[in-house]
Amino acid sequence: MKILAVEDNVRLLESIEYYLRSEKFLCTTAEMYEDASEKIALYRYDVVIIDINLPDGSGLNLIREAKSKDPSVGIIIISARNSLENKIEGLNLGADDYLTKPFDMAELIARVKALLRRRNFSGNDCISAGEISVDVTRRLVTVSNREIELTKSEFDILLFFLSNQGRALTRESIAEHIWGDNMDLVDSFDFIYSHIKNLRKKIITHGVKDPIRAVYGIGYKFEIK
Repeated sequence: MKILAVEDNVRLLESIEYYLRSEKFLCTTAEMYEDASEKIALYRYDVVIIDINLPDGSGLNLIREAKSKDPSVGIIIISARNSLENKIEGLNLGADDYLTKPFDMAELIARVKALLRRRNFSGNDCISAGEISVDVTRRLVTVSNREIELTKSEFDILLFFLSNQGRALTRESIAEHIWGDNMDLVDSFDFIYSHIKNLRKKIITHGVKDPIRAVYGIGYKFEIK
């Protein structure tokens, strides 16, 4: 899952990035409004963590921009101002949650995970598609009740497919999901083919029909029939 954290306090931002990455999230950061606004315009994020007070702009405007581009994006506000008015304004703009500084990183991680479960998997820690089952919290995957070992990229791709069952996903969107903003540095999408080939092999080894099919000129689609 891809997260953008926007915070002008560099030490706090580095801490947020460290803890999110330690939980296997793909995390991108921005210290300033202008940088965050550009990233929101260029890339897709599952969750955006936004500080309301930024030196060069309001985090509330970033919420407007993020929601305008993608209404489904999750928003968590972090702010030193424990103001009911600010909280209500942020929530009215579409924010999902609100944390007042100082906060414990464990609480932020828990809020992020809860938000992702609510938005993508109806609040469930475990999701299933046919004989494939994924424990999102433990990052455990079983096929026909037998555990399989996936690399981080393979797991992230599988979760992306499960979040978008029946939809044709472009190679670009899959690459962005794995590499984040660094996708621009990728010369080709051959690595996507390689990851999906390995994922398919691990799934069908347990007697399950291949749920991933290529969509000509677009990318791939995950369907259980």
